[in-house]
This record gives sequence, structure tokens and C-alpha cells, in this order.
Amino acid sequence: MSRYDRLAYTPAVRRLQQEMGSAAAADRRLRAPGDGPEPFTDTETSFVRGMDGFLFATVNENGWPYLHFRGGPPGFVHVLDPHTLGYLDVRGNRQYLTTGNLRGGDGRVALFFLDHARQARLKVFGRATAVPADHDPALAARLSTPRTDGRIEQLVTIRVEAHAWNCPQHITPRFTEHELADALAPVRDRLTRMERLEQENALLRAELARHTAAPATPS
Repeated sequence: MSRYDRLAYTPAVRRLQQEMGSAAAADRRLRAPGDGPEPFTDTETSFVRGMDGFLFATVNENGWPYLHFRGGPPGFVHVLDPHTLGYLDVRGNRQYLTTGNLRGGDGRVALFFLDHARQARLKVFGRATAVPADHDPALAARLSTPRTDGRIEQLVTIRVEAHAWNCPQHITPRFTEHELADALAPVRDRLTRMERLEQENALLRAELARHTAAPATPS
């Protein structure tokens, strides 16, 4: 994680760490060498491939940051190699803020992958490019399964500079419908059986009411 810290700990950040009493801990994190890009290990690769969305931060030409969410089926962000992520970008609201920021700057971005269920989050610094979908057919094919539904517009790749696992404190556990499916299956089966029993009881009550209301047959 030292590479990430070296990029994130600017002089202003270091001064604040000194002021707040956390400089010694920060110093320990900076002792390990971190001069070159930091590749993904199997841990980061597995984590990203299991995610169904992430936050993507860029900075525009006026210096203002912009943050958006990109989602899709788990695995739509492909780990092409330990240094490169990629995904097929589909048509959205057609504002093209992120793409414009990439073209107007040097491509530096921050990605934030957050897994509520496992209370884990991964921060990534990188340099991104976005090119038309027909620019590299071979790469487009590689990124096509799985991918987000919609009309493909661009191929987005991110060259990973550094990454860090963020503290899990304060991450509220939340679960998607897919993650809850197995746990909820017995409950749903029970509800289905109860609905059937209620329908059968209603039919029996109706049948009983008809017999009770029927006039007696003279003897």
C-alpha cells in the first residue's frame, strides 16, 4: 500500500497528519519502496471481478472533481492483467462529463469499489482512457462477457498506479437480492405453502357455507 500512500500523502496532508498526531503511523507506511506502479494481486483481482459497480472520480479542466457510478453484472469490470482494468461503457444520459474530463486532462482517476455485504472497500489510483468501441475489436470482444446491458459506446481502460484497502469501519452491511436469494428461498417456499393452504381453506369454507345454507330435504 506504500505506493498509494506516496501518491495520496501530499505536503498538505503530511502537515495535517503532524497536526493531528498521526504522522508517526503515516511514516511507517511510507518506509516501504513504492516508486513504480503497484500491480493487483489475486486478492484485488478476485474482489473486483465480484463487484457489480464502482464509483469513478475525474477532475475537469476547471479543477472541479466529478464522481459517477458505473454498474453492471458482477465481472463487468475486467482485470485484463495485474496492471490494467477495462470495461465496455454503454450509453447513459449523454452528458459525457467523465469522458470529457479524461480528454481534457492527463487521465488521472480514482476508483472506489465498495462491498457492503463483506464490509470491504478498495481504493484505486490509475490513468484512464476512453476510445470508440470500434477502435480495438479484439479488446471489445474480450470485454463483452460479461458487460452492462445497453448500447456500447466506448472501451474504457484504467492503468493501475496504486491501490489500498480502506478501513471497514462504519460500512453498513447491505445485501443485494441475488446475495439474499439462497437465504430467502426457505422463507419464500413457506409463504407459497401458506398461500396455498389459505386458498384451500377458503374453498373449504365456501363449500361448508353452501352445505349449511342448503334447505333441508323433507323426510
